[in-house]
Amino acid sequence: MAPPGQDPFVYALSSNSAWAGYKGHQNPDFFSRLTSGQAPDILWLGCSDSRCPETTILGLQPGDVFVHRNIANIISPTDINTAAVIEYAVVQLRVKHVVLCGHTVCGGPTAVLGDASVGGVLDIWLTPMRALRDAHAEELDSISSEDKQRAVNRLAELNVEAGVRVLMANAAIREAVRDRGLQVHGTLFDMATGRVRDLGLGTAKMDKGRGAVPEVGGVVRGRHAQLVFGGDGAAGMRAF
Repeated sequence: MAPPGQDPFVYALSSNSAWAGYKGHQNPDFFSRLTSGQAPDILWLGCSDSRCPETTILGLQPGDVFVHRNIANIISPTDINTAAVIEYAVVQLRVKHVVLCGHTVCGGPTAVLGDASVGGVLDIWLTPMRALRDAHAEELDSISSEDKQRAVNRLAELNVEAGVRVLMANAAIREAVRDRGLQVHGTLFDMATGRVRDLGLGTAKMDKGRGAVPEVGGVVRGRHAQLVFGGDGAAGMRAF
């Protein structure tokens, strides 16, 4: 965040210059490697919220994660933008993991549970979440009567679950799961702790339903740490 009285854009450019100088000094080959192409292991589908920058919260680096973010991380099968990102990441880049990540204290579920109109196209965009709220009204009302924020976070989880179902029905994803073991994960970022929690959805749930013993879901290696997806519903960082 820019210091008081300083233009945020000018400050951002200054910070970028300092970052580029630091990275270049730390690793002289860093930027030349980026220009040679990308081979990310993860497709990250998340919320546009400024507090959820995927590469930062995963402890990874530029080039490690292919990204698509939108309001409230809603996955719509008719959204051509999302569909194009998924197809490119899965078919062309051949990522190993597709991660859908919601987060706590999200503005989308907060607005929907409050039955507030946010106006314009946003009301249209949030329609699937309103339908989700109505479908789980009894559970959400019960939680909300005791703890409204917990109800917001529960709707965020349900939204991830619904999004994973859409992902698992996507033709490109289904083919990659079948042919080369692509893994699909549903996760939630807890803003209060900084932790990403694996909700045990997607391919992990599919394997469990078949009676298979889940293996460690995979290791995604960055330059300073690795992100490990476990078969026990956990995802964690391991430093080198």
